[in-house]
Amino acid sequence: MKKLSMEELNRLSVEEFKEVKKSPLVIVLDNIRSLNNVGSSFRTADAFLIEKIYLCGITGTPPHRDIQKTALGATDSVAWEYKSSTLEAIEELKQNGFEICAFEQVDKSVMLQEFQPQEGKKYALIFGNEVFGVEEEVIMASDHLLEIPQLGTKHSLNISVTLGIGIWDFMSKMGLFEIEREE
Repeated sequence: MKKLSMEELNRLSVEEFKEVKKSPLVIVLDNIRSLNNVGSSFRTADAFLIEKIYLCGITGTPPHRDIQKTALGATDSVAWEYKSSTLEAIEELKQNGFEICAFEQVDKSVMLQEFQPQEGKKYALIFGNEVFGVEEEVIMASDHLLEIPQLGTKHSLNISVTLGIGIWDFMSKMGLFEIEREE
């Protein structure tokens, strides 16, 4: 057993990433205050071939050294767009056929392991502010409210952890890890 070299990992170049077919997922960051969390979101989006990230409200935008520190260059590969309001992003996404899924703890949320994405649908995954969560008006505009079950004393996970779990779950359930990249 040995650790794989960079060549053996066979990763895409930035140019190849931009050309390859993306997963049917976009990420919406709703008023994220930590630039490190924004950078981490870019890095995770790159890992899972996310089509685009919407940076909304107070969420910081590239270029910024604190975003770059955790993105490790993913701001060059992943498409992004700034919207002054998350509702504006949701409206555009719904017009383009996306189902809106907010990750938040609400009285009508569905536990993530119980949610089954439908084949052929596109999903926008919304992640909220580190202190206040997803805005109430965004919750009301969402098609699905999803929650990651937790068993300990803390009431929430860091956004970068929630984002990673959420994307991985969708990718797995949609069978997107089985798709072979075109060489």
